[in-house]
Amino acid sequence: MSRTGVEDKLPWRKVPKAVRQQVDNALGSPVTRATRVWGGYGPTPTYRLVLDDGRRAFLKGIYQESNAFMKNALRSEEHVYQDLAPVLDRWMPRLYAAIHHADWHVLILEDLGPQSVPPWTPGKARAITHALANYHKTLLGTQPPAWLSQPQEDLAQENWTQAAQESQDFQTIAAFAGAEAPQALAWLQKISPTIESALKLPALTEGPYAILHGDLRSDNLRFNQGHLYLFDWPSIQLGRPEWDIVAFAQSVTVENGPSPEQVIKWYEEQFPLRTEAVESALAWWLTFFARRAWQPEIPGLPRLRRFQRLQLGVLIFWAARHWSFSSPEWARLLLE
Repeated sequence: MSRTGVEDKLPWRKVPKAVRQQVDNALGSPVTRATRVWGGYGPTPTYRLVLDDGRRAFLKGIYQESNAFMKNALRSEEHVYQDLAPVLDRWMPRLYAAIHHADWHVLILEDLGPQSVPPWTPGKARAITHALANYHKTLLGTQPPAWLSQPQEDLAQENWTQAAQESQDFQTIAAFAGAEAPQALAWLQKISPTIESALKLPALTEGPYAILHGDLRSDNLRFNQGHLYLFDWPSIQLGRPEWDIVAFAQSVTVENGPSPEQVIKWYEEQFPLRTEAVESALAWWLTFFARRAWQPEIPGLPRLRRFQRLQLGVLIFWAARHWSFSSPEWARLLLE
């Protein structure tokens, strides 16, 4: 079994025998091969399983050494699969079984195959974006369960003034620009009033709302024979589609795909967006990564901060183009 990732993921043989036996029992056939899956940014134990009868399944789990975020995420995701399957079953893998044994908590899901993207060809990017637009359009106005978080709760968590204070008036962000730090600092200070104004726009809190995935990116989707599937649902929430698609658009560009503006254009071929909501979402996500990209590395997540810096860089260039600010050439260093 080859190791192709950098996160510290348990090999299948180190999963307790009792857990492996329960997996065999739940699936009705013994596992003959289990391949660790990398692609996300955490050490959650994830495996593609091949069964003795030829069927396949996907398994993800947590155990005593998993951090609090991983444990809460898996519990939340199980809740989504059990409670929202009647609404979301067209877009999610089937849940075969949930297993609780000692300190282990495991979800066994339909195996949707290897990653569909990257690479992001224009054709594939457009098709997936169209599918996301249809997902949002179908779910717009859906009656949500009471436990699903409201947009006001999530949007209030990000604040540009707080981002400035935490980063020593953006000095920790500007430091990534090296010798161009003064230019970076001046640029961030100059755009600050625009970001603050965009965050105050009410567009993202004005309905109708859709059920949002909350973490749309390549490792959380599969696109098989023209059909979109989404998984990793712990960030699910209620809100405007603009919030979801802006995050997705920048992630495509981070992975050397088309520009975020092009992704937005493709989306609007299927479902129109509100300009003010796009602006507010752009400001929100820029703030989100401005508060995190410079933070210390998180144990067990060796690639996360670099990924967040790439996202911050793409969003900075997008914001400059959108609001007609001078090109932030210093931000290219965030993209390295």
